[in-house]
Amino acid sequence: MRIPSFLLGAALLAASLTASAADRDDSASEKLGIKLSLQCWTYRELTFFEAVDRAKTLGIKYIEMFPGQKLKPGSNIKVGRGMDDATADEIKAKLSANGQSLVAYGVDGIPEDEAGARKDFEWAKKMGIQVLVTETTPSEMLDKLCNEYHIKMALHNHPQSWPPEKVLEKTKDCSAWVGSCSDTGHWQRRGWVPVEQMEKLQGRVIHCHFKDLNKLAGDGHDEVWGTGVGDAKGILAELKKLGYKGYTSIEYENTKVADLDVNLPKCVTFFDATLTELAK
Repeated sequence: MRIPSFLLGAALLAASLTASAADRDDSASEKLGIKLSLQCWTYRELTFFEAVDRAKTLGIKYIEMFPGQKLKPGSNIKVGRGMDDATADEIKAKLSANGQSLVAYGVDGIPEDEAGARKDFEWAKKMGIQVLVTETTPSEMLDKLCNEYHIKMALHNHPQSWPPEKVLEKTKDCSAWVGSCSDTGHWQRRGWVPVEQMEKLQGRVIHCHFKDLNKLAGDGHDEVWGTGVGDAKGILAELKKLGYKGYTSIEYENTKVADLDVNLPKCVTFFDATLTELAK
């Protein structure tokens, strides 16, 4: 029987990705505490379950969920803080079966009233989420909840939001649970050098969306880590210098799944090789 070429191609791709996951050595990452995660926005053309399965084939154990992604093929349920308990339980079962953990969620707002915010923190605690990625301005009340629940509030920078100076200004009276979700790609789109921005933030870097673009300009696009102009190696070295312990999420803005399946394994290889060198 002749196997259709598209099925053969899919099988070869799956075998290749599985091999890369089996070969992955993340011991240096775990030793340094700079852990690789997948922001599922990268695979937003797929469902959440398909995205976490892609992460599994890449050997990625840590997942960052974004609001609004469809749960699984054939379902119209969307993931997010408004999902019901049955959906939450299904997600936890799926991740457990994959040997994965849901560690971060966003970008999403956090209610600015205590009752509403507490409901969000309760949900995050139930899901095992350690980082709420948001653009909501921190307050004394939100800082109090971060300390109470031991959940970080990470201020995400789009190109025109939460520059380092603003993060430092608005967190100066906050605990270490509140800080920056440093999106290195959006810094590059602003024309800023990522390592310089991290140096400004110092200990306020508490989460990271990691990207390497082809140029420092508004229309820059994703490149395989280490091949763009963002100095991906320098960023990881700076995180080590800062004593960063947290998650570094792969996040691509390019959406073609076929391209992602080719390029993301190269990013994982670069990440592990760089951290192995930094861990010496």
